[in-house]
Amino acid sequence: MDNIYLFMLIAITVLAVADIVVGVSNDAINFLNSAIGSKAISLRTIMIVASLGIFIGAVFSSGMMEVARKGIFVPAQFEFGEIMLIFMAVMITDILLLDFFNTLGLPTSTTVSIVFNLLGAAVVMALIKISHLEDQSFADLTNYIDTESATKIISGILLSVLIAFTVGALVQWVSRLIFTFNYENKIKNFGIVFGGVALTAITYFIFLKGLKGTPYYSDLKGLLEGNEIYIILGSFVFWTLFSFIFEKITKKTVLLVVIAIGTFGLALAFSGNDLVNFIGVPMAAYHSYEAWVAGGMDVTMSMDVLDRKVPAEPFLLFIAGAIMVVTLWFSKKAKTVAETEISLSRQGDTHEKFEPNRLSRAVVKGTTQLSEYFSIIIPKSVQESIGKSFEKPNVIMTKDQSIQAPAFDMIRASVNLMVAGVLIAIATSMKLPLSTTYVTFMVAMGTSLADRAWGRESAVYRVAGVLNVIGGWFGTAIGAFIAAGTVVFLINWNPSVIIPILLLLTVILLYRNYTSHKKKSNKVVDEDSLTTSEEISSVQGVIHQSAKNISKVVKRTNRIYSNSIVGLARQDLAILNKSKKQVVKLSNEIDVLRDNIFYFIKNLDESSVGASNFYINILGYLQDMSQSLEYISKVSHKHINNNHKKLKLSQIKELKQIDDKLEVLFSDTEKAFKSESFEEIGTILNEKKVVYDLVKEKIQTQVARTRNEESSPKNTTLYFSILLETKDLMNATMSLLDEYHSAHDSSVEPATVNESVDSNDEPAIQNKSESATLSDESTTTTPDSDEPTDANDESAAPNKPTE
Repeated sequence: MDNIYLFMLIAITVLAVADIVVGVSNDAINFLNSAIGSKAISLRTIMIVASLGIFIGAVFSSGMMEVARKGIFVPAQFEFGEIMLIFMAVMITDILLLDFFNTLGLPTSTTVSIVFNLLGAAVVMALIKISHLEDQSFADLTNYIDTESATKIISGILLSVLIAFTVGALVQWVSRLIFTFNYENKIKNFGIVFGGVALTAITYFIFLKGLKGTPYYSDLKGLLEGNEIYIILGSFVFWTLFSFIFEKITKKTVLLVVIAIGTFGLALAFSGNDLVNFIGVPMAAYHSYEAWVAGGMDVTMSMDVLDRKVPAEPFLLFIAGAIMVVTLWFSKKAKTVAETEISLSRQGDTHEKFEPNRLSRAVVKGTTQLSEYFSIIIPKSVQESIGKSFEKPNVIMTKDQSIQAPAFDMIRASVNLMVAGVLIAIATSMKLPLSTTYVTFMVAMGTSLADRAWGRESAVYRVAGVLNVIGGWFGTAIGAFIAAGTVVFLINWNPSVIIPILLLLTVILLYRNYTSHKKKSNKVVDEDSLTTSEEISSVQGVIHQSAKNISKVVKRTNRIYSNSIVGLARQDLAILNKSKKQVVKLSNEIDVLRDNIFYFIKNLDESSVGASNFYINILGYLQDMSQSLEYISKVSHKHINNNHKKLKLSQIKELKQIDDKLEVLFSDTEKAFKSESFEEIGTILNEKKVVYDLVKEKIQTQVARTRNEESSPKNTTLYFSILLETKDLMNATMSLLDEYHSAHDSSVEPATVNESVDSNDEPAIQNKSESATLSDESTTTTPDSDEPTDANDESAAPNKPTE
């Protein structure tokens, strides 16, 4: 039994390495996003600067390690065996919880995770002890938990959300009021002072205040304490002179230096504050084991040794820092998590990751009304004066162009780094394990709000995203508490059996999440997927540009319709479910095309307005087609899922006849558009009457069948619904073909707009439209087809009648 504690210590150490990897993948966004989002400096430079900050911060971080030792529970109340079980449970649950959030691409708090893991495991272990003691009851739980310290830590974490958001919004509002969005001119006059203030704040609070959390502060204490005002003034003079010299010599803005040093400082503060989350527990376990061996290997010995202040071994901190740096460079999950925060704080349009919900709509409506009330109180002249500072450059960009451009400018990036660094450093100097994720995320959201990045067009999506992330934080706390408590209960039941099983389960889950994320990250574009080609400025240009898109839509329409009929005939829910997913994906892609109408029309010149009418009509027909398909797939799935009577053999044969005719028509249409043989459209239009007559004939046949022999109202409703929607599908398709047939002129060369790229490698704004792409799944009508499916199985029902 003695050897199991050595085994546990080794397992905890290995888990600590994995925890660092998982934790850095989650927390890298905290210090990288501002620099990455502003695109002020190259990614390579950002990574080098951040790596230096992480490594130095790790080596100087030992002052925070006491939180894991005695910040949550009272060590003297627990025996060595119980403490080791607590630490084992904490490490297992912490790594699994963080990896789960990383796989989802949501930033969560490593601090909240470790704090509530420790709290949950300690509470359950205390309750187990109390249950075995006759002279103690549930009321004695407070003797085991350091409620004062735990409450201080938890309230500090929660309070940081409000403080970070408020301070970030206020500082950004003032900064934008001074510099405006056209800050290039103002920065020449005020940039030197702004650089002096920003760099002074960063250096003082991060480098000086941050030193209080390290064992080296005692050597500098006499020099620093009492001289703070002189240090601040001296730093301001130095950095202001530095800003002046830098701008004169390099002819570049000092904001580049602010962003670089801010990234370094924030990485340093993160490492100094958050390293305890990854190795605090393993180091406490090591010191416990060391004391146990020295004390005669008595499992029941009290762990009051953890109450003493034991400095962390510099060698272990060095190794931890090295692992963090390597993870930063090679973690793909870090990039996935980073996308969430950048998209929520982006100044321009983006492909919104979150769907609005009731709460986000209520928040947006409430704040809009509040804004209107304030507009009545504040004089109009003041509003107009302030409004001029927030006027954005009149540049029209599509969503794709906006995503390629910087998410926000260097003013906001500098404020993000400065405010977050200051708040984290203050907490570190007070030895509070403040959540760096909470602070950096909420500062970024506050500056976004102040910058009016959450306009009427995007607010409901951005607020929903913020609420989702915050909800995930609370989920982390609750999940960590329950999971750690459950695991420590299981381990306590039979450590020799349960620990190996849980470790094996941890390895399996980590590997599964890794392979799943790798598969998503390395998704290869299907060979049938479309790519954006030349941009367009005429009707003939639209015709040629959209030909392959139409080809793919028709191909997928053919497949979805056939799958619905086959699934209905076989009563195969798997096929019908795939059809629903396929049509949802198709509808979403058509919606993306529709979202581009504004940019398409805005970028057309006066002589090409006719192209907009053609483009709008085409999109309308595509939407009609997708709605018909959506209804057909939905009612077919509903019928089989509800276990209603299967269609009669005669009805199945009739639907198959229609499907065969449509198969030929859709195939011919696909080939014509794929090869851009628009002259063949006239021939295809001539087939219209044959298919129409066939559908009308089947409707009449079903009417007669219903009067004489049909006994199932559900079957009748389903059959008529499919026939009528097929008719609507045909109408939309033929209208689409007729639009192309009428507009195409083979004698006119399609006009295009030449592309150009500016000197900064950012997309140039041109008179062109960004054409969205429609990917095509590699599927067949068989149920075992291997096709990609959309994550969302259900979608809003189209504007069609339901049963």
